[in-house]
Amino acid sequence: MTPDAAQAGLKVPAWLRRLTDVRPEEVPALGWAWLYIFALLSSYYVMRPIRDQMGLAGGLENLPWLFTATLVGMLVLNVPFGWLVRTLPRSRFVPLTYRFFAANILVFAVVLYRSGPEEAVWIGRVFFVWLSIFNLFVVSIFWATIVDVFDTEQGKRLFGFIAAGATLGAITGSAVTAVLARDVPTPFLLLAAAALLEVAVFSMRGLARVSDALSREPGAATQAIGGSPFAGIGRVFASPYLLGICLFLLLFSITTTFLYFEQAGIAKRSFPDRASQTTFFASVDLAVNVLTLGVQLFLTGRIVRRLGVGVTLAILPLVSALGFGLLAVAPTIASVVVFGVLRRAGNFAIARPVREVLFTVLPREDRYKAKAFIDTVVYRLGDQVGAWSYALVAWLGLSATALSVVAVPLSLAWLVNGLWLGRRQEAMAGDGTEAPAEARNG
Repeated sequence: MTPDAAQAGLKVPAWLRRLTDVRPEEVPALGWAWLYIFALLSSYYVMRPIRDQMGLAGGLENLPWLFTATLVGMLVLNVPFGWLVRTLPRSRFVPLTYRFFAANILVFAVVLYRSGPEEAVWIGRVFFVWLSIFNLFVVSIFWATIVDVFDTEQGKRLFGFIAAGATLGAITGSAVTAVLARDVPTPFLLLAAAALLEVAVFSMRGLARVSDALSREPGAATQAIGGSPFAGIGRVFASPYLLGICLFLLLFSITTTFLYFEQAGIAKRSFPDRASQTTFFASVDLAVNVLTLGVQLFLTGRIVRRLGVGVTLAILPLVSALGFGLLAVAPTIASVVVFGVLRRAGNFAIARPVREVLFTVLPREDRYKAKAFIDTVVYRLGDQVGAWSYALVAWLGLSATALSVVAVPLSLAWLVNGLWLGRRQEAMAGDGTEAPAEARNG
């Protein structure tokens, strides 16, 4: 225990000790991090089923174009975000970013409230693109902040538990929408999502107040990072390690998009009205998040400490290779839903928090700028490949089984990539030192 912790009389509650290996001085930061990500994911999952329903209303055949528009939006927003990171400290650019998105939500609420059925289709397409951008940006900023506060050793112990706060928020948001979607107009659900973003800002400020006790760089929350607004792109292409992370996320995104289109097609064929489609998407989200929460609370930290970063990262690619192999030989509705739930739960519970550990060995500029580029542009580039692959298969008159066959070797390549990243991260972490020159200068 640190002297500051001893003086403050901090203790770890018995129930928390049973769930995670948290130390007394880490408890305040852990609590604020939980509330922070809970509010963000609650906000997103209130809106996610609305987005999915709007995407279907605009026509399944138009979804590849919506993914293309999302990629363009990501590229455009990375430049002003890079400027904010360069110019302002974390304590200022994070609230500004979240309040910008909250203002956007209020605009959508007003426009939807005043629109008719024909206008609603086009508004829905814009909302689909906007929310796809929103989700990746706000969550990427959260994890960049967390990586700024906790080091590699703490990440292995705590990131899975922190991610459980995200899952609890997702359960809450999707449950609210599943229950209220039939009776509460969409604009009022959007108002609730905007209010939750303000809770996230409040929590971020609470985390900033206690983060100096843990940070490797005291005062980081109030110091501008500097550098070029375009550094995120340049540093990614100069570092083999960052390129490896890009490949990991790219392969994940491509295969995720394959499954997304399968699920969307099933929902369109199976549910006749918009409210039923929204309820279906919310119910699937709820099932994923309940399973995810159990794994995060009781297994994630133990798995990564026992297996290490590389082997843990390889779990999701292995599940994906087996799942796509199953779909190739038995392409049924049940197979798609079960595999989709298991895969998404595996990502949220294991792959996502462990992937964030990869960034703990990097300097601050990479944690924000390079990470934002990877989490947004690279991720959506994978969407593009997946979406247009689906369109190509449909144009050629082939069945979705063709994509499942292609996804198996992609998943195996992804598995090898995860093992390499784990070994590289452990080498860079060493005995707790910062990244080598390759990552610092990349």
